[in-house]
Amino acid sequence: MRPQAGQMLLFAGNSNPALAEKMSKSLGLPLGKISVGRFKDGEVSVRIEENVRGADVFLVQSTSSPVNENLMELLVMMDAFKRASAGRITAVIPYFGYARQDRKERPRVPITAKLVADIIHTSGADRVLTVDLHANQLQGFFNVPVDHLFASAVLLDPLKKMERDFVVVSPDAGGVERARALAKRLNNVSLAIVDKRREKANVSQVMHIIGEVKGRDCLIFDDIIDTAGTLTQTAAALKEEGANEVFAACSHGVLSDPANERIENSALSKVFITDSIPFVNDKEYSSKLEVITLAGMLAEAIERIHEESSISSLFV
Repeated sequence: MRPQAGQMLLFAGNSNPALAEKMSKSLGLPLGKISVGRFKDGEVSVRIEENVRGADVFLVQSTSSPVNENLMELLVMMDAFKRASAGRITAVIPYFGYARQDRKERPRVPITAKLVADIIHTSGADRVLTVDLHANQLQGFFNVPVDHLFASAVLLDPLKKMERDFVVVSPDAGGVERARALAKRLNNVSLAIVDKRREKANVSQVMHIIGEVKGRDCLIFDDIIDTAGTLTQTAAALKEEGANEVFAACSHGVLSDPANERIENSALSKVFITDSIPFVNDKEYSSKLEVITLAGMLAEAIERIHEESSISSLFV
């Protein structure tokens, strides 16, 4: 069936089919037909199996592990839509990989986040919809409009239902703005900050806690849990300072080994994460993890973008 000009169509790659299905149900819109496979030598093979000429295409693909495979899928799919004369292509990237490589913190290193943003634009993206970039200024790396949503919008409900007077804890100085925003939305609860020194990637040491946490329930809030070293060290430091129970909430559960083992054996009572990155079937996950879906928020953003209406209320 031929789509009307500007008709909204939703497609998905292989990175997060479960989230895409939930978004499809929330929108009341079936996923578009697309074949995304591999040639014998591993090259990405894409075929769009329906007419998309003039359509408003939304393509869902997190660039999570395997990062390069999923990124290449996204690029090839966008090129296919561009060459099939789609009216507009919005790359819906719930988790934007390479975001942590956003600056030159030492000589002779790349700014890979900017490189990836350029490639996404070149491949055909007219717009990007994403969630909790590692740093807000990454939006400026793209030469197309970026709608930057925040996972705190979906994490608030389960946190409020706990009915606890949290102290929201930022695990490092860079996350203070993020933690402060959540503390404000949790009825202006207290804020604490961890002074942390990172010697190298994925290795950190908690130095000092700024704020009163003794006898209080603490909520560590961060954008990414990778190996969970920072998270579990922060939880241990909070307990040493006399904190009551320690919880955590995170936008993106990268959960590289040995994250699950660390979380399971840590002082944390529960960790809330979103489904921006899917669970892998053959991997064992910590029983302390609780997954909150982004599907409703992303679906609403897609609908508003298609209708050319404001989505600023979803930014806070």
